[in-house]
Amino acid sequence: MSQSELLQQLAGMSTEARNPASAELDKLNSLAIVSLINQADQTIASAITPCLPQVARAVDAIVQAFSVGGRLIYVGAGTSGRLGILDAAECPPTFSVPANQVIGLIAGGSKAIQQAVEGAEDSPQLAVEELAAINFGPDDVLVGIAASGRTPYVLGALAYGRKLGATSVAISCNASGPILAAADIAICAEVGPEVLTGSTRMKAGTAQKMLLNMLSTAAMVRSGKVYQNLMVDLHASNQKLETRAVRIVMQATDCDSATANAALLQAGMSAKLAILLILTGQDLASCQQALADNNGFVSKALETAK
Repeated sequence: MSQSELLQQLAGMSTEARNPASAELDKLNSLAIVSLINQADQTIASAITPCLPQVARAVDAIVQAFSVGGRLIYVGAGTSGRLGILDAAECPPTFSVPANQVIGLIAGGSKAIQQAVEGAEDSPQLAVEELAAINFGPDDVLVGIAASGRTPYVLGALAYGRKLGATSVAISCNASGPILAAADIAICAEVGPEVLTGSTRMKAGTAQKMLLNMLSTAAMVRSGKVYQNLMVDLHASNQKLETRAVRIVMQATDCDSATANAALLQAGMSAKLAILLILTGQDLASCQQALADNNGFVSKALETAK
């Protein structure tokens, strides 16, 4: 794409427009600057509201993928790619899923997490190569993330996903973004011009983070990783998380800490199993079977026991 073509494309993007409210940003004192940013940030949640039906469709697709052994793959460049990696990295400790069930790919690879890799986002083929390297297939769900909606790396990924027959989702903050038309499910949160013109790590980045939180969290809830509103499938890998597991069991069963600790020890630090042990009074094997029979849903396992 020539510079003139790109200039024309950027001119049509709301995230690249100048924000009249911050026209004299450079003349403001610190309190005025942060107040202005805070005021702008308060509009983000309402910008996402119209997208919720599409977000729910994407969640349903992810749940279906998980049920057949498929994966959730995030693809993005720059801030968008880093946000995908962040969401993916937080899934194993929060929900005890395998490290490869939710994967974040960023243009330029791991080096790009901390510093920009020049030209990486301009290569559609690079995305194809990286998806092929993780054996991306039709059972997976691909989520392309680009605030601008025009990143070639993301467009290349979405085209490859469509070729393989995988469900694809696009997240953009510009209604004119080409990635929206390239995906099966288009999610567009139009947050408008940034306080700092074109700095889409701000409102657009926050909107993307909120959307990714929704996708992964809702999909995990729908996949049996939550009981009531408790993280019963957390991976207790450090002292804080071990203590959180104790607290979760206490909250779910209204027991004391000694009872929770004893049940967790018997359950191999599985909060799910510990809760079932306490609430059903059954042995470990029976609780394990109840969970297996109910696809990991604690509430359903409890109904079965009753």
